[in-house]
Amino acid sequence: MPHFAQALTHQSMASLPAIFILMLLVRSCNSDDRLRPTKPLSPGDELISSNGLFALGFFSLQGSAANTYLGIWYHNISERTYVWVANRDSPIKSSLPGKLVVSNTSDLVLSDSDGRVLWATKTNNVTTTGSGSGGGATGAGAVLLDTGNFVLRSRNGTEIWQSYDEPTDTFLPGFKLWVNYKTHVAARIVAWKGPDDPSTGEFVLSGDTSTGLQILTWRGSSLYWRAGVWNGATAASFTKSFLSQMIDDGEVAYFTYNRADDSAPARSHWKLDHTGEVMFRVWVEGSSSSWVPLFERPGKWCLVYGACGPFGYCDVKGDVRECRCLDGFEPADGGGGSSKAGCVRKEAVRCGGNNYFLTLPAMKLPDKFVYLTNRSFEECAAGCDRNCSCTGYAYTNASDILLASKCFHWTGDLVDMVKADYTSDHLYLRLAGNGDNYARTNNKINGVHVVFKIVLPLIAFLLILTCIYIFCICKPRGIHQNNGALQVHLRPSQEVWDQSLEFSRITFEDIAAATNSFHETNMLGRGGFGKVYKVAYKMFTLRSKYKMQNCF
Repeated sequence: MPHFAQALTHQSMASLPAIFILMLLVRSCNSDDRLRPTKPLSPGDELISSNGLFALGFFSLQGSAANTYLGIWYHNISERTYVWVANRDSPIKSSLPGKLVVSNTSDLVLSDSDGRVLWATKTNNVTTTGSGSGGGATGAGAVLLDTGNFVLRSRNGTEIWQSYDEPTDTFLPGFKLWVNYKTHVAARIVAWKGPDDPSTGEFVLSGDTSTGLQILTWRGSSLYWRAGVWNGATAASFTKSFLSQMIDDGEVAYFTYNRADDSAPARSHWKLDHTGEVMFRVWVEGSSSSWVPLFERPGKWCLVYGACGPFGYCDVKGDVRECRCLDGFEPADGGGGSSKAGCVRKEAVRCGGNNYFLTLPAMKLPDKFVYLTNRSFEECAAGCDRNCSCTGYAYTNASDILLASKCFHWTGDLVDMVKADYTSDHLYLRLAGNGDNYARTNNKINGVHVVFKIVLPLIAFLLILTCIYIFCICKPRGIHQNNGALQVHLRPSQEVWDQSLEFSRITFEDIAAATNSFHETNMLGRGGFGKVYKVAYKMFTLRSKYKMQNCF
């Protein structure tokens, strides 16, 4: 036994160096996603998230190789795709390599070799040098999370700063596109200036700071695209693989999305392209791996903000997107083809005159609305009806919304509307008159529909009956009754069998005489159609009651 213990001890001592090296390797692997004060990040270095999806480091672009940037991109895919850039407007010149450090004030600082600060976080922390709970050079550190979020933490684990708070042109699962409609401040997604230029571009995406109910894209100071009015739903399945959410706490509303389950593509993002396109893309692995867009707006035609002018809408229900006028309106240019001119009323609405509200289903609600809360549908409708300057109204009330009801009123022109299958909103539009003209037109259209619904099935039914009748008439039979006589129809085999037969009609009296009034001595037997008799001319099969078989 002592020899066994001695051998075991010797073996354990011999394996200590291997264990020590393994621990160092594990420690090294765990630190690949972390930045500490004692380990600055220099050109050529990378931080890799623990799941291997994201990398952080220095990069240059093909169109501007003289400039170097600090950013985050997708790791280990064939198409380098950047999701965040720190110094987008202050690149490092190639002759002055930079480095990223955690400062003694617990800030991240990016500087060039001359010491010029090109980018830094502003955490308002103070310098700490001890081993206490504060931040500082001895405790603060940054980590690249599996979500692609780069987080700066104090020694006690408190998050001091995160890259999700300073997005560039992309946001990832778990990111919150928030808007505070009380202070009128919102998170902003800013496009690149060009495909190889990450500096600030002209397109900006953010929530509507006045209401919090819309997501807008701006081109400079002009609206470029509008996602539509949020109807209050807290969650929706964007696709089978992703779940989007809209949360409102009464002051701040935010939009976010996440993978529905582990079967969803691991790499996905929303991106505001330098062309102004808002895209949702997923990375699809395969023989030709690539980004696949599942959503793209607004495109080059009528989904651009206000493209169809006042009282015009973009119809996307057909194969071709085109501008149309709302019911009760006509092109303002008389059909000259200028969609920007919009549409005008066929009959003007007058205060005190007759008017009614026409229901327009499946409409993306117009912009420039007045949002009213704590109203029933009847109160919402009555409020618009009493105000003759109210052009239309809409109302949403469902069980899965945070705010119980949403009433919208519009005054003046209605702009930026879309008719599509993906929206369930109804717009109630004020028109002149009492609705009779529209009802007559609608009734005429409905009448045509009713005619088609009734006549077409009737015609089809009659055709079927005719076919059955013809089939029954033309089907060979043993005997058919015709004008009081019995007519014999011979099958082709019968005709070949006796082509010298010169008669085709035989009277009942002839058959009665030939069978001796159907005497039992002339009966040969019974068949499927009745009794069979022997006659002088030939053998005929007769039904016992001598009636023609009923076709129906």
